[in-house]
Amino acid sequence: MDSMMMTQKLRDSITFLPLKDIRFANQPLKGHTWFMSSRNDTHEEGEVQYQQFPSESSKGRLLCFKGRSTHDGSWNYYALAWPEALPSNATLMKGLTFISNNHYDYHNIWHGLSALYPFVAWHRRNNCETPTRWILYHWGELRFSMANYLNTLMEATFGQVPYIERFEEIEDDDQPFCFEKAVVMRHNEGGMSRERRMEVYDLIRCKFRRYCNVSLERKTPDDIGMTLLLRTGPRSFKNDSAVIGIFEKECKKVEGCRLLVAYSNNLTICDQVKLMSLTDILVSPHGAQLTNLFLMDRNSSVLEFFPKGWLESAGVGQYVFQWMSSWSGMKHRGTWRDPDGEICPYPDKNGNRCMSVYKNGRIGYNETHFAEWARNVLNDVKTSKLEEASKRGTASSIPKTCYCS
Repeated sequence: MDSMMMTQKLRDSITFLPLKDIRFANQPLKGHTWFMSSRNDTHEEGEVQYQQFPSESSKGRLLCFKGRSTHDGSWNYYALAWPEALPSNATLMKGLTFISNNHYDYHNIWHGLSALYPFVAWHRRNNCETPTRWILYHWGELRFSMANYLNTLMEATFGQVPYIERFEEIEDDDQPFCFEKAVVMRHNEGGMSRERRMEVYDLIRCKFRRYCNVSLERKTPDDIGMTLLLRTGPRSFKNDSAVIGIFEKECKKVEGCRLLVAYSNNLTICDQVKLMSLTDILVSPHGAQLTNLFLMDRNSSVLEFFPKGWLESAGVGQYVFQWMSSWSGMKHRGTWRDPDGEICPYPDKNGNRCMSVYKNGRIGYNETHFAEWARNVLNDVKTSKLEEASKRGTASSIPKTCYCS
């Protein structure tokens, strides 16, 4: 059999499968997931889970896609092909392609960061290799943008504006496109040890600060920054002035404490980076603005506030900033949940219908509790900072890890 016949047989053997396998719709995030369900991830203990093509596990084959649906992931397809026997009429996309599948939303900065973060982990372990393009999927459906915050964060981390592929040069939906080199992520941070997660957040923090020209030099041991990062509208405090007054009063009792008050919707991205670099204690309602917490120095503190009803009705999503605090090396100092608010009129008090009532509630205050909480955290932070400074002869033990291995 001559080489041309062999090449044609290899080409004819290529089988395209749906990117979204609806057989696993009841467990879309488990195991191999419903995205590229025939493939298993590469996973070293404590490291990010990923797929890479070509690789030993793909037997040297390239990853190929077909279809451009933004409405149904089962109308988009994938296959593996030998480099010398790509599908007929296939376009070969040169360079490194990052391929992300997100179960949620790239315009929510928490969910979007969770999907993009593992690529930083891979980048860090692979000599800072940067992508030529990004391909974004949600349930196997193509997406062509991400939140501006995330776009800027990826630019800062990878040193270039992320190019999100739109396949404008692909003539029709039946034309395959293959990747010279591709890395696929579908499990977010799953499988990573806490130590690895903290190291990746160290890298992102350092890169973001450099991008925004924020000094990496730490404050003096006596300097404690307490920041109230406030919201307007849903999940805002009912009386901002009263809440500010409580924390301002306690801050004034501690030498070196300075209170900063900001509204998340009034800050540029680099304003947020600078503000967090000055913050040791972050006081804020539950919401996307709390994603900024990883931009504080390690061992900084977070105080989080909820409207009535979230504990019973919100599910595990209400704990994301506790998880993020741990993963990025921060200290989550607890939550306050308003006992007062709207009453749910539905009989299933803990169900989704009640959450629709509670989700956008506003938050009251408890002066006695807030004052004691602030006082305890301030005293603990001051003691910790002084002990750290005396041990190290400097006010900082924050790793300056703007490098890859």
